[in-house]
Amino acid sequence: MSPVRIHGAADAASGGELLPVWPQSNRGTHEQDVLNKEHHLRSPSESKNGTRFWRRPRCGVPDYSTFMQVKVLHRDLKKGGLSRMQRGKRFALFGRRWEKTDLTYKIVRFPWQMSEGKVRHILQEAFGVWGAVTPLTFKEVNTERADIIIDFNRYWHGDSLPFDGPGGILAHAFFPRTQREGEVHFDYDENWTVGNITGTDLAQVATHEFGHVLGLQHSLEPDAVMCPFYSDSYPLQLSEDDKRGIQYLYGPPLRAQPDVTETNEIDMFDACRTNFDAVSTFRGELFFFKSRYVWRIRDRQLQAGYPALASRHWRGIPDRIDAAYEDTNGNIWFFQGDSYWVFDAEKKITGPDSVRQLGLPVTDIQAALKWDEDRVEKVYIFKSASYWPFDSQVNRVVDVHPRSMHQWGGVPGHIDAAFRDIYGYANFLSGLQYWKFDPVALKVLEGYPRSIGMDFFGCSAGRS
Repeated sequence: MSPVRIHGAADAASGGELLPVWPQSNRGTHEQDVLNKEHHLRSPSESKNGTRFWRRPRCGVPDYSTFMQVKVLHRDLKKGGLSRMQRGKRFALFGRRWEKTDLTYKIVRFPWQMSEGKVRHILQEAFGVWGAVTPLTFKEVNTERADIIIDFNRYWHGDSLPFDGPGGILAHAFFPRTQREGEVHFDYDENWTVGNITGTDLAQVATHEFGHVLGLQHSLEPDAVMCPFYSDSYPLQLSEDDKRGIQYLYGPPLRAQPDVTETNEIDMFDACRTNFDAVSTFRGELFFFKSRYVWRIRDRQLQAGYPALASRHWRGIPDRIDAAYEDTNGNIWFFQGDSYWVFDAEKKITGPDSVRQLGLPVTDIQAALKWDEDRVEKVYIFKSASYWPFDSQVNRVVDVHPRSMHQWGGVPGHIDAAFRDIYGYANFLSGLQYWKFDPVALKVLEGYPRSIGMDFFGCSAGRS
């Protein structure tokens, strides 16, 4: 089993180190305390599990007495007003910030496990997490001068904080307005991955380190990105504590005026009364597609700024798609007409290519459903009242002869979309309704079909 590593940050004179922690399970956070000899901070997990303070694994960077724990007024939504602290605000600041909001960054070296394009996208995504809630913008440059310098180093690399190969120190970063401001160092020898529990998730670690480079110290909030222990959970998102911290430094985002033409076209689609073209789960989030637009649902909540143009995420996909799914490697497949496209996150790998290359005997498919059976990925492609098994290992249809939908007991013959939810059920959409299919009993659950609008978009019974 590979060790899960903890985040660290640097003070004005030095950097922070990441020390190994052996996980109790495949997912989630791992206990750790941050302290120094003079200033002890209570661990957010201490009250949860009663584990002895001194025996817990800890981060290599202390929380210095010079950092600021900020207390602010906040709105009590349940009571509808402003109230003094319901509980202590846990985010912490180093005390300094960048004096501008348009920042540049440069990547000096790349890890060996991923292509440069994939690393660039991951780091861009990590910066985007902070940019989405602030006026900050981040632009990669190739010039010698950049505000933020990102590097993947080995062993001794010039800052008195050596890396030690796989399984040890992971990364460190330096705060604004310090001697090495803007530097972010990752251990080149770590098993860097993304969305894969067998390695260390670069997106998660980078988002945490970028918080340090923007001026945030470690948070005492257990669910915060800036909490000092590593989490590989998806989807990647900031907690309210992270947002309060970064907005204390830089303020909320500046709202641009929407394009009138685009807004008017979006208004034509009411999610409560829309039969969607395709639906799929990407990295734990649910995406609904209709025409050129996509609705993004996380934790059963429609995300701010959606619906939005799908091309903002996947440049080059057609204006309408027939089906979509995410394979085990995290690649996203789109189908439309007689063509298909494959994206690595938001970067196009291939397409448009003919579905005939996949051995598929039909075009204009209606749905693609990824199915994991005994840890083996299976994909089923649907059209009319038929389906075809697709072998994702060789990217070919198993048999060109169609199979009958009658094997999917209770699922309608015509479907618009299909996806597998986090509980393992297959969901089939047709019109304004959906059917939830039990993979064990091989039949639709009682009480279905149900309304798509009511269950996924919170629509009232009269609107859906």
